[in-house]
Amino acid sequence: MAQKKASLACGECGSRNYSIGVSSNPKPTRLEVNKFCKHCQKYAIHKETR
Repeated sequence: MAQKKASLACGECGSRNYSIGVSSNPKPTRLEVNKFCKHCQKYAIHKETR
Protein backbone atom coordinates (compact mmCIF):
# COMPACT_ATOMS: atom_id res chain seq x y z
CA MET A 1 0.00 0.00 0.00
CA ALA A 2 1.25 3.45 -0.86
CA GLN A 3 1.18 6.33 1.55
CA LYS A 4 -0.74 9.51 0.80
CA LYS A 5 0.67 12.98 1.30
CA ALA A 6 -0.87 15.44 3.73
CA SER A 7 0.13 19.00 4.51
CA LEU A 8 0.50 20.68 7.89
CA ALA A 9 -1.08 24.14 7.88
CA CYS A 10 -0.27 26.87 10.39
CA GLY A 11 -3.14 27.58 12.77
CA GLU A 12 -2.42 31.33 12.79
CA CYS A 13 -1.64 32.35 9.20
CA GLY A 14 -2.91 29.24 7.34
CA SER A 15 0.21 28.69 5.23
CA ARG A 16 1.05 25.08 4.44
CA ASN A 17 4.68 24.75 5.52
CA TYR A 18 5.24 21.02 6.02
CA SER A 19 4.19 17.81 4.27
CA ILE A 20 3.98 14.34 5.80
CA GLY A 21 3.16 10.84 4.63
CA VAL A 22 -0.01 9.35 6.09
CA SER A 23 -1.60 5.93 5.74
CA SER A 24 -4.44 5.52 3.29
CA ASN A 25 -6.83 4.47 6.08
CA PRO A 26 -8.73 7.55 7.31
CA LYS A 27 -8.44 8.42 11.01
CA PRO A 28 -11.16 10.21 13.00
CA THR A 29 -8.71 12.79 14.40
CA ARG A 30 -6.17 14.91 12.59
CA LEU A 31 -2.57 15.38 13.64
CA GLU A 32 -1.66 18.60 15.51
CA VAL A 33 2.01 19.48 16.07
CA ASN A 34 3.76 22.54 17.47
CA LYS A 35 6.22 23.59 14.73
CA PHE A 36 8.03 26.73 13.57
CA CYS A 37 6.24 28.82 10.95
CA LYS A 38 8.63 30.73 8.70
CA HIS A 39 5.90 33.21 7.75
CA CYS A 40 4.83 34.07 11.33
CA GLN A 41 8.43 33.80 12.62
CA LYS A 42 7.30 31.86 15.72
CA TYR A 43 6.20 28.44 16.94
CA ALA A 44 2.53 27.70 16.29
CA ILE A 45 0.19 24.72 16.15
CA HIS A 46 0.15 23.12 12.71
CA LYS A 47 -2.87 20.97 11.80
CA GLU A 48 -3.08 18.19 9.25
CA THR A 49 -4.89 19.02 6.00
CA ARG A 50 -5.61 16.73 3.11
